Amino acid sequence: MIAKHIQEMINSKGASVIRKMFEEGIVLKKEHGEENVFDFTLGNPDLDPPQKVVAAIQEEAKDISHGCHGYMPNAGYPFVREAIAQKITKEQGLSVKGENVIMTVGAASALNCVFKSLLNPGNEVLVPMPFFAEYRHYARNHGGSLIEIPSKADFSLDLQAIKAKLSSKTAAVLINNPNNPSGKIYSESDIKELATILSEHNKKTGRITYLVCDEPYRAIVYDGAKVAPAFQFYENTVIVSSFAKDLSLPGERIGYIAVNPKSDAPEEFIKAVTFALRVLGCVNAPAFFQKVIAKSWDAQVDYSSYKIRRDKLMAILDKCGIEYYRPQGAFYLFCKVPSRFSGDDGDFCDYLKKYLILAAPGSGFGGKGWFRLAYCVSEKTIINSEKAFSKAMEELK
Repeated sequence: MIAKHIQEMINSKGASVIRKMFEEGIVLKKEHGEENVFDFTLGNPDLDPPQKVVAAIQEEAKDISHGCHGYMPNAGYPFVREAIAQKITKEQGLSVKGENVIMTVGAASALNCVFKSLLNPGNEVLVPMPFFAEYRHYARNHGGSLIEIPSKADFSLDLQAIKAKLSSKTAAVLINNPNNPSGKIYSESDIKELATILSEHNKKTGRITYLVCDEPYRAIVYDGAKVAPAFQFYENTVIVSSFAKDLSLPGERIGYIAVNPKSDAPEEFIKAVTFALRVLGCVNAPAFFQKVIAKSWDAQVDYSSYKIRRDKLMAILDKCGIEYYRPQGAFYLFCKVPSRFSGDDGDFCDYLKKYLILAAPGSGFGGKGWFRLAYCVSEKTIINSEKAFSKAMEELK
């Protein structure tokens, strides 16, 4: 028989909210033609990898030296870890060495390794709503539970609500910055205040509460926005990320964990997550793409097409009377369900399917009454969706 806790997670509301809609889209495209279905479900970046990445792939593919496909230390090749340390140093404004970086099988692997290392049974991870749906499962994978904290109306951190939920069971506060699904970027002032709250809590309880920053969208920002360097403000910060979104390499599963060198016992944390990487079955990040990333992590990418598509989709929604939060980063629009549906985002997404529009219900992200549109799709899809959105909203009147 299937394990009870796995069966419960499979059947839970947020188990596969994105993939379920994506898979339904495949069926609809076969029935109606791909060009007639407007699929905004999956955050699959559609920019091609930059030329520097392509050149590194081509160069590494020529390597036929003895042992080039063999094992390396579980934490990754030392030279790769040093290269990523340069990236973190640049982003955080604080010197980081390779010994503080662990290469992982994407950001999902990174988060699971962090939680495996931090969580005892009954421990809690606090997360502001909305959030990436899989967080619930990652916490539960390792005996913990996700405590969902409402955010303010503009999706900024409700710091007092976070403070009120901190307890002796809190192992970590997890923030996704820029946020999926809202595109919110948490302000530097909020990160500073959160750091103060966590520091005070640590003194009060005598335990360390980590700040875990999930940052795969860090580079994809608009209108001059910037993601705050959390290492500067809170010593016990851990960054998890990947190159899935910024370099358009989601299928290659290459990511990393970076531990603040000023944290309490960083060496012990590194040992723990390295051990977790091994026993969770990942063993190590893919050798080939570790080498590729070491040569191309700093590739320049033009994200302006995402902004263009964001603006086109917002213009369509404005015409149709659909409210949304204006994203500062990532490539999603988080939209309000029309009042006629009384906040039932599942019903509204089913209604949109009648017009061949596929969206992800917000409840799976902890955002009841909202729905998510991923605009990392072709401009043609966005432009052609206008008639469908217009008809869907017109028939609600």
